Amino acid sequence: MEFTARQIAQYLGGAVDGDGNATVNTFAKIEEGQPGALSFLSNSKYTHFLYSTKSSIVLVNKDFKPEQPVSATLVRVDNAYESLARLMSLYASMKPGRTGISTLASVSDKATVGRNVYIGPFAVIEDGATVGDNTQIYPHVTVGEGAHIGDGCILYPHVTIYYGCRIGSRCILHAGSVIGADGFGFAPTSDGYDKIPQIGIVELEDDVEIGANTCIDRSTMGRTVIHKGVKLDNLIQVAHNVEIGENTVMSAQTGIAGSSKVGSWCMVGGQTGISGHISLGDHVNIGAQSGILGNIKDGQTIMGYPAFDYKSFMRSSVIFRKLPEMNKELDALRKEVDELKAKLHEK
Repeated sequence: MEFTARQIAQYLGGAVDGDGNATVNTFAKIEEGQPGALSFLSNSKYTHFLYSTKSSIVLVNKDFKPEQPVSATLVRVDNAYESLARLMSLYASMKPGRTGISTLASVSDKATVGRNVYIGPFAVIEDGATVGDNTQIYPHVTVGEGAHIGDGCILYPHVTIYYGCRIGSRCILHAGSVIGADGFGFAPTSDGYDKIPQIGIVELEDDVEIGANTCIDRSTMGRTVIHKGVKLDNLIQVAHNVEIGENTVMSAQTGIAGSSKVGSWCMVGGQTGISGHISLGDHVNIGAQSGILGNIKDGQTIMGYPAFDYKSFMRSSVIFRKLPEMNKELDALRKEVDELKAKLHEK
């Protein structure tokens, strides 16, 4: 489908700077622009590409002032990045979803499958499972006994939903993610370790997105809960009985140990480790490769291992790089002090 600059500006509540009849039918990065493509500019580091891009339309912030002539039509909006996300969501929603159940799928007679559902080859829907309307289940997905999948979900290939777990509506689970494997619970004995049965479930609320090969363990008792709007990157481990608050986002290779609670609207950088049985408040920001060993209050920005205040960590990092030089200076000062002490004793 094609859209004009005027239509895009009307949809976004923006203004056209240039040819309102310019049309686009695809998206492109501003440095890889081509005729018929829409690009965006929100980071000043990419401004120089605006003057040479071949894209037909570029989204920019309303206060942007070009320093050279621009051949593309500009659509000025309050926030170019957010506006791009809105347009891409609209574009994706216009693509027709798959429907139909493959003859190679295994769907139990005791399962409940909604309307306009797609179930691909070699997918398995076990006894008592429920699949909501307009949900798409790609090949080799397993939905375990008694599990529930809400409306409008997408489960990409090789997703595994263990028995009894619950997935809300409009959730996206990427390839290889595992929801509801046993939590890591073992009791040490004189002969080794006895397994502690994990009899709880995992519950994902609405509008959650789970990255590829991310694992969320079922609880020992009760629920491991991922609240609505949470976005988890690839290769994340969420242990048993963890609770993650609404609209929190986490980058790849983060690990959360058992029974910890993460607040709402938190942002967690990649390769962060969060210890067990602790609580993180709301609106907490954690820098990459941090180690969280204790409770964190609302609104803090922290970094490091063990993590502490972000600004203090950055100042400490500067000093850390200077430690060899500072050590030499300290040795020289010690030598001078020892020499002065020796002279004083001679007197």
